[in-house]
Amino acid sequence: MPTMRYVILQQEQQLQFVEMPADYAYQLSALNLRLHKEIDKLTATDVPVLPWAIAECDHLDLLNENLSIIGGLDYINALEARFAALRESNYPLISLLTEIRALQAQLEQWYEEEME
Repeated sequence: MPTMRYVILQQEQQLQFVEMPADYAYQLSALNLRLHKEIDKLTATDVPVLPWAIAECDHLDLLNENLSIIGGLDYINALEARFAALRESNYPLISLLTEIRALQAQLEQWYEEEME
């Protein structure tokens, strides 16, 4: 069974728990920080509001039945869709999409190899 880590994201009072392969959790946290650094430079009207990566952990037992764990690939696919839908004219959005898609491709390959 593969080793997983959890990236905990916070947006206002809401928490999200993203399950990532252990070797890729840091990349999601770093990507999140990079997106926050650049998001204010976007001029599109529908820029997504992003949660902040606030912690990573090896084990996670959710005790509140209203909370759930999001798969890493599901999270990154949704993130990619939100950024791909932006109509940005003043900022090179392609650089952010390239970073998102690079992690997306790595996760897709990881899951494919795990399924074999």
